[in-house]
Amino acid sequence: MSRIITLFNQCGGVGKSTLTMNLGYALANRSHRVLLVDLDPQASLTTFMGLEPTELKATIYNSLLEDWKLPILTSIHKMDLVPTNINLSVAELELISALNRESRLKNALNPVTFEYEYILVDCPPSLGLLSILGLTAATHLLVPIETEFKSYFGTGLLLDTVQRVKTHVNQNLKIAGFVPMKFDKRRSQHTRTLEQIHRELSPLGTIFPAVPDSTLFSDATEVRKPLACYKSKHPGIQVLSEIAIGLEKL
Repeated sequence: MSRIITLFNQCGGVGKSTLTMNLGYALANRSHRVLLVDLDPQASLTTFMGLEPTELKATIYNSLLEDWKLPILTSIHKMDLVPTNINLSVAELELISALNRESRLKNALNPVTFEYEYILVDCPPSLGLLSILGLTAATHLLVPIETEFKSYFGTGLLLDTVQRVKTHVNQNLKIAGFVPMKFDKRRSQHTRTLEQIHRELSPLGTIFPAVPDSTLFSDATEVRKPLACYKSKHPGIQVLSEIAIGLEKL
């Protein structure tokens, strides 16, 4: 059965799109069939995967609003991708009056779920309708949290949103866990925040190994590659592999 894992945090800049691409690659490297879905109008994931969003003829927008078949681009760094571009930014307004709006992504994914073991959905950094679509389609939620107090501070609001989704539109949604991001063990604030994450969130889901802070993640995305294809000996690659192993147990 396909595991549809939505990566969601309403805070921007936590490394959500970077995690989506690199975690997808770690799963693909473990011989899993992986589909990435870019549900963020900023199209960072689409760009990181080597595409030019403005040149795309079909995106997730067409599937959500016009009932097109999913425009799946295949075999990009061992993964498949449903891309997006800035057109998706008007989708929330257009979906307001749409029938069965919360299930639009779920319905679009249904025909292809049997083809993939993992579908990773990269949500926008907001509590808007697009994120609700991502949570409604998901079997599991994975929350990247930057190990800074200001990022962790908003987790309660995120969890409230998840609970409302579970109550009203997706009773089967499970929390896969939390991924501490951009962790620098030399910074005492990061260490304190990581301890707080373990203390307060571990009753709700798995706390996965912390992804280290490194400019090489940015360098790799600049050349449109997963970190493992750019710097194969980087310690972050082992962390991503451990997270992938954890997701295999879902």
